[in-house]
Formats: sequence, structure tokens, C-alpha cells
Amino acid sequence: MNWNDWIRQTHRWLSIAFTVAAVANIIVNIAGLQGAPAIWVGLSALLPLILLLLSGLYLFALPYAAGWRRARATN
Repeated sequence: MNWNDWIRQTHRWLSIAFTVAAVANIIVNIAGLQGAPAIWVGLSALLPLILLLLSGLYLFALPYAAGWRRARATN
């Protein structure tokens, strides 16, 4: 598996982790399982979200980088 495929697969799994954390946050806040919502539940979605941002920006730039490399190879 090459680097780009690894990043793409990681991005997919991070999206699942973020979705689970976001749903858990909603359930805890709506259901009121505790007196005050636990701060760690709200923050648990931040790590996957930050990693999703970084991997998404990388995947977004891939087609542009390929175009730049093709343009440099033809010149």
C-alpha cells in the first residue's frame, strides 16, 4: 500500500471515529446522563477532527500537486 492509499484509508477511519465521538457528545448532552456535561466527551471529537483536517487538506492538494509535477516534467 503506497503513502496516498494509507492516508486515504486513515482519513476514512478517522471519519468514523469523529462520527462516534460526535454522536456520543450529543447523547450525553441531550440525555443529561450527568449533572453537568463531561468536558472530555465534548473534547473527544477534537482529536479526530484535527487529524481529519490535516489528512483532508493533504488529499485535497494531491490532484494539484500531480498537475504541477506533470507541468514541470513537460518543460
